[in-house]
Amino acid sequence: MKIRLHRPEDLGPLVRATRKQQGMRQDYAAEGIGVSENFLAKVERGGGTVQWEKLFTVLTELGLHVVIDVPDAVMASVESKTGTKLRRRQPYKSRTHGIDT
Repeated sequence: MKIRLHRPEDLGPLVRATRKQQGMRQDYAAEGIGVSENFLAKVERGGGTVQWEKLFTVLTELGLHVVIDVPDAVMASVESKTGTKLRRRQPYKSRTHGIDT
């Protein structure tokens, strides 16, 4: 299901529910992802000041994906300037997704 997020607090409950649905304790998930339990707890609370790189690692490892709606004209401009076709990138495979606990 695709949903629109408007603020950091909207993301936290999704991360927590996904982790719990996978049967992972918070400490186990944090260790498997490679972040501190404190950081994961902050993400799950919807903390407004988290490190983006770590946040994306948490999302990826739990099998969540960030999708943004970019206007075609903007996308064409970015692709022509970078020489990269961003639309065709393959998602990263999760290391912890599907691990039995």
